[in-house]
Amino acid sequence: MTKSARTGAGPVDDTELFDEFAAVDGVIGDVRDPFPEYAQRRATTPVHLSNPAMNGQAGDGADDAPVFQLYRFDDCDRALREAETFSSGGYAGVMGVVMGHTILEMDGAEHLTHRLLVAQAFRPKVLREWEADVIVPVVTELVDAFVDRGRAELVAEFTARFPILVIASMLGLPREDHRQFLAWSLDLISVGRDWDRGVKAAGELHEYFGAIVAERRADPRNDLISQLVEAELDDRRLVDDEIIPFLNLLLPAGAETTYRSTGNLLFGLLTDPSMLEEVRDNRRLVTPAIEEALRWEPPLHTIIRQATRDVELSGVTIPAGSSVVVNLGAANRDPERWKDPDTFDIHRAPIPHLAFASGPHACLGMHLARAEMRVALVTLLDRLPNLRLDPADGEDPHIHGLIFRSPTSLPVAFDA
Repeated sequence: MTKSARTGAGPVDDTELFDEFAAVDGVIGDVRDPFPEYAQRRATTPVHLSNPAMNGQAGDGADDAPVFQLYRFDDCDRALREAETFSSGGYAGVMGVVMGHTILEMDGAEHLTHRLLVAQAFRPKVLREWEADVIVPVVTELVDAFVDRGRAELVAEFTARFPILVIASMLGLPREDHRQFLAWSLDLISVGRDWDRGVKAAGELHEYFGAIVAERRADPRNDLISQLVEAELDDRRLVDDEIIPFLNLLLPAGAETTYRSTGNLLFGLLTDPSMLEEVRDNRRLVTPAIEEALRWEPPLHTIIRQATRDVELSGVTIPAGSSVVVNLGAANRDPERWKDPDTFDIHRAPIPHLAFASGPHACLGMHLARAEMRVALVTLLDRLPNLRLDPADGEDPHIHGLIFRSPTSLPVAFDA
C-alpha cells in the first residue's frame, strides 16, 4: 500500500488537483476545428499516405514504415473489424512500456481469452449495481458542492473529475487515496507529453495496485479488483501481470474518454438552448443526445493499427508493415452515412457510429461510459434549473484537440 493509504489522511478536496489537467492538453493537439481538413481528405485522398518519402514502401522497422490515414467510415470500420489484417500490436512499443501488456495490444486467441475473462466484470447486473452504488453518489457529491451557488465551471468542477472518482470507487480504493490516485492518473495520461513522469507514475501505480490485488486475493470484496481476481474461464484465472495492466488501462480508456465525451455532450446542448430545453422536457431524448454527441464529437479521434499483409482500401494499396491511422472523428462525419454530418442533431435516426470503435476491440466499457454520461446529464438537468452557458467577457468556451477532444471550459449559470 502507499504511504497515504497507511496513514488514513481523511476526505480529500479534489479541487486542488484540477490544474494538473492543463499538462494533459500538451499532447492532445491544440486544434480547434480539424473537421474541414478531414472533409477535404475524405473527398480527395480518403486513404492518405502521411509520409510520402516512403512512397508506399515498408521500411526496415516500425519507425520508418509508411503511415496511412483513413478518413471514410467504411474504410475505418473495416480496419477495426478485420483484426487479422489490421493488428493492434503496435501499441506495445508505447503504451505497453508504460502500462504493461494490456488487452489494447493483443490479437487473436490471446485477445479473445483475455477479453472474455475481463468482460465478466462488466456484466449488465454488475453495471446496474455500479450505477446505483457508485456513479450516482459520486455525481451527486460533486454537484452538491456548487448547486447552491448559481454558477459553476463544469469542466473544472465536474466533468474532469467524476469519471476518475467513479473508477477509484469501483476499484474499492480507500477514500483517503483518491487524491493520490487522481494525481497518478493524470501523470499516466500525460505520458506522451512527459515520458519520464508517465513512466514514474506507472511504476508507482504498479506497486500500489500489486498490494491491493494481493489483499483482494486473500479477502475478496464487492469491487472491480475482486471481480477480476475471481474471474475464471475454463479453469483459467488472471494473474497479477494481467490484472495490473488492465487497471492501468482503465485510466485513459475509461476516465479520460468519459470526461471528454461528457463535456462534449454538455457543450453541444448548452450551445443550443432550444435543444437543451427539449431534452429537459422530454427525458426520452437523453439517450439520443448521448449517441449524437458521441458521433458528432468523439472524445478520441485516432486508433492505430498495423497492416499484417498487403491490403487495398478505396483503391489504394497499403503494404504489409504499414502503420494505419483510423480516424474516428472523420469517419463519424462521413456524409455518405449521415446527412449534414457537421450538425449536432439529437433527432437523427440511430445508426452505429465509431466512437467506441468496432470489431473485436470495441470498447469493453462502452455501457459504463454511457451510464456515466446519462447520470451526469440527468442529474444536472434535475438539480440546476435554467442551466445555461454563461461565459464572462473575453471567455471563449470551445471544443479543442486533435487526438483527444473536449471543451476548454464550461462556465454556466443556473437558478440556485
